[in-house]
Amino acid sequence: MNCCCGLEQSDLSLLAPVLSEYKDTKGSLITILQKAQDIYGYLPTDVIYHVAEKTGNTPAKVMGVATFYTQFRLQPVGKYLIMLCQGTACHVNGSERIEAAICEELGIKDGETTADGLFTLKCVACLGCCSLSPVMMINEETYGSLTPEKAISILSDLREKAGDKQ
Repeated sequence: MNCCCGLEQSDLSLLAPVLSEYKDTKGSLITILQKAQDIYGYLPTDVIYHVAEKTGNTPAKVMGVATFYTQFRLQPVGKYLIMLCQGTACHVNGSERIEAAICEELGIKDGETTADGLFTLKCVACLGCCSLSPVMMINEETYGSLTPEKAISILSDLREKAGDKQ
C-alpha cells in the first residue's frame, strides 16, 4: 500500500527494538540494515528513510550503503530466493546451462520473481562452494553438482512443497 508521497507503509514499530539496541553504537548502520531486511524481507523505501532519521544519517547515505552491498535487497523476493553461482568453477562446469533451464522453467530472468511470488532468481559472483560446482543456494539450503535436470527437479519439489502448505 502506498501513502500520498509514494512511500510504502511498513510497520516501523517492528524496527524499534533494533534501533533501540544500536542507537549508541557507532558504525552500526550495516547491522541495522541487515536486521531490517530480516524483519521485512527486503529494505522498503520508508524503512530506509526511517533508519536515516533515527540514526542521524541522510537518506542518501543509507541508500548508498544499501545499494553498495549486494546482500541488501530493495525489492521483495519470492518465498524461495535462488542464488545461482556464476563463479569460475561453476561457469566452467555449466552454470549457464543451469541458468537457462531455470529461466525456461520459471519464465523469469536474473533478478526477477515469478508471478506467483514463489521464486526469485539472482545470479551471484561466487557462493564459495567451488568443490560442489555448479551450485545454487535456495534460501539457506545448498545444492551442488547440478545439472539442468537436477535443478528443475529441485524447483518442482519446492513448488510441490509450497502447494501442500497452502
